[in-house]
Amino acid sequence: MSAFPVPDSSKLRFRRRVFTRWSDEDNQNVLNNAVYMTLFEEARLGWARELGLLSGNHFPFLLAETHVRFVAPGKGGVEVEVELGTTRLGSSSFEQAYRVRELATGAIWAEARARLVCYDPATKKSRPMEPQFRGAIVAFEGLVDGAADGPAA
Repeated sequence: MSAFPVPDSSKLRFRRRVFTRWSDEDNQNVLNNAVYMTLFEEARLGWARELGLLSGNHFPFLLAETHVRFVAPGKGGVEVEVELGTTRLGSSSFEQAYRVRELATGAIWAEARARLVCYDPATKKSRPMEPQFRGAIVAFEGLVDGAADGPAA
């Protein structure tokens, strides 16, 4: 399986601190793989709130795809920092990168990339990204032409 690039931490502009729970560990005494998806989602929620991207209290986009690389076993009952950065903006989708790091030691537990798609709940289909949505992301991320590490679609 080939590695996928996750930008350096200095390029992941959003940080969210979260505590893992003791109950998040599996029978091998490591953080269960499914917990990482929740950590990424908690970071996305904080990011979307900070940028004013929520529609009411709902995400105006859906998770279309995620790739996770588990770097080191995580633990329950500790504070982690989830780093998040938007790496590409398309016309109706965008991509993000994530890194989960144990706060006390700095150890990286996981890195991930995700593709998210703007969604219209009325039609149940993807929709073009609204200009104010796109503008908020471009401004926060400091993107040029909407792309951090690739061409805008």
